[in-house]
Amino acid sequence: MYLKKSTNSKTGRTQLSIVEGFRDKHGITRTRVVKNIGFLDVVQKEYEDPISFFTKMAKQMTAEKKKAEAPLLLELDRKESLPLGTDNTRNFGYLAFSKIYHQLGLREFWANRQLMTKADYNLNSIFRALVFSRLVEPDSKRGSFASFGRFFDKADFSLDDLYRSLTFFTKYQHDLLIWIHEHIRATYGRDTSLVYYDVTNYYFETDREDNARRRGVSKEHRPNPILQMGLFMDTNGLPVSYGLFPGNTLDKQTLMPLADNLIREYQIGRIIVVADRGIITGDNIVGLLCNGNGYVFSYSVRSSDKAFKEYVLDENGYRSIGQEGFRIKSRLEPRQIWITQHPSGKKKKLAVDEKHVVFYSPDYAAKSRHEREQTLEKAKALIRRPGKYNRATAYGAAKYIKNLSFDKDTGEIIRNRGTALILDEALIAEEEKYDGYYAIVTSEYEKTDTEVLDIYKGLWKIEESFKITKSELEARPVWVSTQCHILAHFMICYAALVISRILEFRMERRLSVPQILESLRKCNCVLLDKNQFLFSYYDDVLAKLGKNLDIDFSRKYRSLKEIKDELAKTKK
Repeated sequence: MYLKKSTNSKTGRTQLSIVEGFRDKHGITRTRVVKNIGFLDVVQKEYEDPISFFTKMAKQMTAEKKKAEAPLLLELDRKESLPLGTDNTRNFGYLAFSKIYHQLGLREFWANRQLMTKADYNLNSIFRALVFSRLVEPDSKRGSFASFGRFFDKADFSLDDLYRSLTFFTKYQHDLLIWIHEHIRATYGRDTSLVYYDVTNYYFETDREDNARRRGVSKEHRPNPILQMGLFMDTNGLPVSYGLFPGNTLDKQTLMPLADNLIREYQIGRIIVVADRGIITGDNIVGLLCNGNGYVFSYSVRSSDKAFKEYVLDENGYRSIGQEGFRIKSRLEPRQIWITQHPSGKKKKLAVDEKHVVFYSPDYAAKSRHEREQTLEKAKALIRRPGKYNRATAYGAAKYIKNLSFDKDTGEIIRNRGTALILDEALIAEEEKYDGYYAIVTSEYEKTDTEVLDIYKGLWKIEESFKITKSELEARPVWVSTQCHILAHFMICYAALVISRILEFRMERRLSVPQILESLRKCNCVLLDKNQFLFSYYDDVLAKLGKNLDIDFSRKYRSLKEIKDELAKTKK
């Protein structure tokens, strides 16, 4: 390395920089700037002899680099034993998460809130460690605390400090969501004119109910108490906001409280909500339209009225597009909906003008037939041996069986003498008529059929987000029990979800979240001796992530100082 002096022929000013010579992959000698110093006339005000000072600096930087690159000799005692409980393995892959964590300004967020407490432990350190643990090695809060030593960040807090901080975190759930939203918008841009919404639930390993943990319609058909989560997502697959509800809250009751908050607090203007048929109600439709917003909702053909079914089955108007056998048509048509009158609570009918897009898909038809055949096999098994089933285990199959009833308290099947369990052939035949047909209702009547269809297809991204939280981040079962700890648990899971989906977005979805997490979790190193670490895993995913994030995952050996220097870069 050497000091380079570049004089501008027009201004006469001299620019100083430290440059390094190297050979590219073709063997051609090139130079690159290692440090920009500034203009000589400016630097002279700070240094008496800047030329001499920075010439010596360049030589010193060269010597330090040579020392770092020099072979390191380690003396190994082949008979040395490991003390009981030794674990010298550390994770290095979490530096990718650290890069996004600090890009979202979460350190500053918690540092500002730290001023509002007299706590002598670092709130950011605890929240950061819990988020990284959720991404690297999901576990209970106690289990995560025991594994914080796998990271190179300091964990100078106790387990009691961790539990105390959970209560503090929940005071700022609302602020945290808006903070993350604003940083995503500033860093990546965000189009919230179209948002996707869906609801899922998370179960608890307990039978005890309270204000939050209530028994309801479990997505996984479990008898445990559950908690409902509604999630908004943008068109890039990045979460926008979420809300939690008691487990006995119906999916359709969660939309408007969260949508109203989103519009009011996030200052995002008009939105079009895209959601599945579990959300479609007259109250939700009117709630959106009255505020000048729109919707794209799936609509159940089998549960629709006679006129709508006749329109779907009428072959007139269908046109073929895309894959063989795929047909689509649409109409502008008023539809009668029921809305709740306030404050009486009575229902009344109201007509809304909508665009109805219906289509037939051979693949969807085959899927529907296959799923029903599997359910019918279960129904036949139940008819043969009803004693093996109850209300929970008969889920799905029960609707196809006539004369089937369950004990209100125990859920066991009630056996009525002289009444046989038989398949409901009429219901099966009725359902078969609609195999392959799908309907979408929307307020956006100016959009083309294919535009409406494309908008709706994006809903799978939010379903994938729920899958990530449940499988990759292991957000359930939920092991904490107090109200504050439960809320904090989902704040941590949400932050982890955001970070993982941002990484996926940065990689232009060429890498999936499971791929990213798997490789970063495998990116470990082990302490050799003299603060030297050996790295044992490197793959194509790490190569691509490293290039995007400016983190070198390819080094086989690193000193502790080099690792901490690399970690410090992710926090700038």
